[in-house]
Amino acid sequence: MIKAVFVDYTGTIVKDEGPDIQEVISRTYRNSDIESPQAMVSYWWKLLNEYEKKSCGSSYMSEDDIVDELLNICEREIHLEENLEELHAAFQRFWMYAPVYEDTKEFFEKCPLPVYIISNNAGKYIEESMKDKGLHPAGIISSDMARAYKPHRAVFEKALEVSGCRADEVIHIGDSVSSDVEGAMAAGIRPVLIDREGEKAAGGILSVRSLIEVLPFLDSQSSQAK
Repeated sequence: MIKAVFVDYTGTIVKDEGPDIQEVISRTYRNSDIESPQAMVSYWWKLLNEYEKKSCGSSYMSEDDIVDELLNICEREIHLEENLEELHAAFQRFWMYAPVYEDTKEFFEKCPLPVYIISNNAGKYIEESMKDKGLHPAGIISSDMARAYKPHRAVFEKALEVSGCRADEVIHIGDSVSSDVEGAMAAGIRPVLIDREGEKAAGGILSVRSLIEVLPFLDSQSSQAK
């Protein structure tokens, strides 16, 4: 029986776009040797994934520290000439004030079970985001708490610890096959892939186009518990 819902943050309840991240992309592209905005995005995410993958336990680096390191790499490798403090501040605004998806508020209001947010961003940014958007999760599990990044199972195990649930008593909803689906499965948690554009492939995994599509299943679980 499902007793709680884990849900990813960026790309699932908030969009991975908005004025702040567009500012970062535009400024880093215009003031470096990179050939296009799309190439800048690919370059950044490749570096970010590399650093998050090796950042664990005693080698853990916070997302803020990683951003500083990657901006310094951009200076060396693609000759970025920019105000790095301003770019870092734009990243922080993005983490806090990225726009929500249209179905997010309804999902939070109608979900019959406690909702826990799991994010690679620091808890303080998610807390501010929740205040800004008027959302009230049961808890927030950040990479800082687990000293690891998704898909590392330590993040999901920390979420189980915080929620007080077993792996078979929760589901995890996320938009990334590698980070959310594979990470949840590594911890024995049933994943739900949110694929808003219907473009992702995850064989044998429940896939939905909207958070609202998950509510009937959760309602049935809630009814069983009464």
